[in-house]
Formats: sequence, structure tokens, C-alpha cells
Amino acid sequence: MNSEDILKALSVVIDPDFKKDIVTLHMVRNIQIENNHINFDLVLTTPACPLKEQFRKQCTEAIITAFPDARVLINMTSETTSIRSNEINILPNVKNIICISSGKGGVGKSTVAVNLAYTLQRMGAKVGLLDADIHGPSIPHMLGIKNIKPEIRDIKGKHYMVPIEKDGLKVLSIGLIVDEYQALVWRGPMVTSALKQFITDTLWGKLDYLILDMPPGTGDVHITMTQTVPLTGVVIVSTPQQIAVADARKAIAMYRLQNVNVPILGLIENMAYFTPAELPNNKYYVFGKGGARQLADEYEISFLGEIPLIQSIMEGAEKGLPASEEFEAIDSIYKEIAGNIARNISIKNEEKLKEQSTIPANAE
Repeated sequence: MNSEDILKALSVVIDPDFKKDIVTLHMVRNIQIENNHINFDLVLTTPACPLKEQFRKQCTEAIITAFPDARVLINMTSETTSIRSNEINILPNVKNIICISSGKGGVGKSTVAVNLAYTLQRMGAKVGLLDADIHGPSIPHMLGIKNIKPEIRDIKGKHYMVPIEKDGLKVLSIGLIVDEYQALVWRGPMVTSALKQFITDTLWGKLDYLILDMPPGTGDVHITMTQTVPLTGVVIVSTPQQIAVADARKAIAMYRLQNVNVPILGLIENMAYFTPAELPNNKYYVFGKGGARQLADEYEISFLGEIPLIQSIMEGAEKGLPASEEFEAIDSIYKEIAGNIARNISIKNEEKLKEQSTIPANAE
């Protein structure tokens, strides 16, 4: 039994997203064989891969089928894919930048952004969270960091902000700089200038994902973000209510404009239904049913999942503790959605890399 035998056995394991076997995709590395003990690394395209346990099971079964006496130990690791080059000037060490957006306010977009960021971080990714809602920053309150000021560092005569770290998650918001009782009566140019500083004059470091919690609507901030830094994709949040769905439709249309052109990673339906604690088998559709799912079907984009209306999510935000960390049922919901987002990013990155490889070197 040698490494070639192990690779041959594992070549029957197919990645369902890329439609190739894991050996061809160079996901199997560092094979070590000692007697009947076989160890190797399985390198995934994201720490948040939802197929992690499926791969582990299929790899183990493939080897044992070929070598019944084998003892298999698989080290699951990851190299997050990216179409961003570290030669670029803006955020060179950030692999993927994701907008969490909505057509209208009040749909729970910021709550979703915080819980998704926390979930991705707890799944092993390096994550940053930027509160891009200048007029209504809520993330400092939701994370219990509203009284902490970011550090300012002088590097070669230029000042840079250092994001606040909360449980390994890097966070920055105007709410960390300006007093919470102060209203920011700023015109568009001041808002966009502040956001550009949060992007270009901040020491974000190495990140797998930088999540931008966008303000509601389709205005200056959204255009500025798309023009300032290349975005990996956008996630749209909506409730099932038709009023919210109508505005989500406008957000989709904006990101699909030719001069914007940001890939839409999918839709999340927030406050999808209400289940009372005393009636765990009952679902009450207080804001209608399936509006965001129908919108995803209409535009042929991925439906990432639905999040119920749960009191503990609100209570977690009030206490500065994401509910996805505190409650197992909520954690499982956000893990599924985070996995779907990470998976869609990996697929879109692979598609983009293929497109780039087919462009002739001398093409303009």
C-alpha cells in the first residue's frame, strides 16, 4: 500500500460542486502510511464547507473498500478560494468581500449580518465585519462593544484604524467613534468619504471574509462600495411580506446593473415564521409565507435559507451576544446558511477563474 494506491482509491470521491474527483482537484495532500494506518489532509475551499462531514465519510468508505484493514485519519483543512489578487492596493489580504443588503429597513439585515459573521468565524474562517450603515449603526450595540474605541496607529506618517476584536471577529463601525446620542447629519459625500476610510485606512489584516452590513435601499453607499473595492458578491435579506419583497426586487435590479454588476450569492428569508416556545410544532406565518423564496425562484438565484422569528434572537442582540452562539437551534440555522454562502462563493470563484484562464494574454 503506497500513496498512489490511496490516491486511486480516493479518485471515486466526487466534489458535487465542481463535478470532479477530489484527487484531480488536488484536495488530497500529505499522505502518510504506517502499517495499516493512513493519514492525509483534505483541503477544502472554505472552512465553512457544508459538505465537510460528507467528504470525511466518503473518503473513509473509499479507502476501507479498497483496504478493509485500514485505519483512516483525515485532517480537514482549508484554503479559502479568492479571485482577488494580493497585488491589488485595496485590502490585498482580504480574500472575499460580501455585502449583506436589503431593499428596505426593518427586515433584520444587521442581525443577520452579525450572526453570519459570528457563525463563519466559529466555523474556522477569519472574518471581519464592517458596519456600513453610517446613519444607523447598530452593530456595536449588538456585539456589546459600544463603549470601546478603536486604536489609531501611525505608520510612516499616516494614521490607520485598528478594528475592535470580539471573540476573534474584527469589527469596525462609526458607532465606535461617534457618541451614540449624536445624530450624524451628513450629506452623501461625507458618508462615502467615511466609508472609504473604513476600507482603505483600516488595518484589517488577513481575512477569509469581510462582511459589509449595508444600509437599506439603493443609494450612494451601495454605489461607492462597488466602485471602491471589487466585491465577491451580495446576500439579499427580506421578510416574506410582499412590501419587503418588492424592495428586495429593486435591490437585485441595482446589483445587476451593468455599471454595478455584483454577483448575487442568494436570498435569505428572515422572520419567516413564528413558533411559540409552548407550541414547538406550530408555525405562524405572521408576515406572509415564502415571499423571499418565490423571489429567488423568479430571478433564478439561490435561496440560502429561512430564519424564524424567535425571541431569543432579539434578546441576544439586546445583550450584545449573537443568538447563533448561545442557542443550538439558531446556531444550526445559521450554520446551514453560512455554509450555503461559502459554498456559492467557492463555486462563483471557480467559474470566474475559469473565465480568466480562457482570456488570451494579449487580449485587451
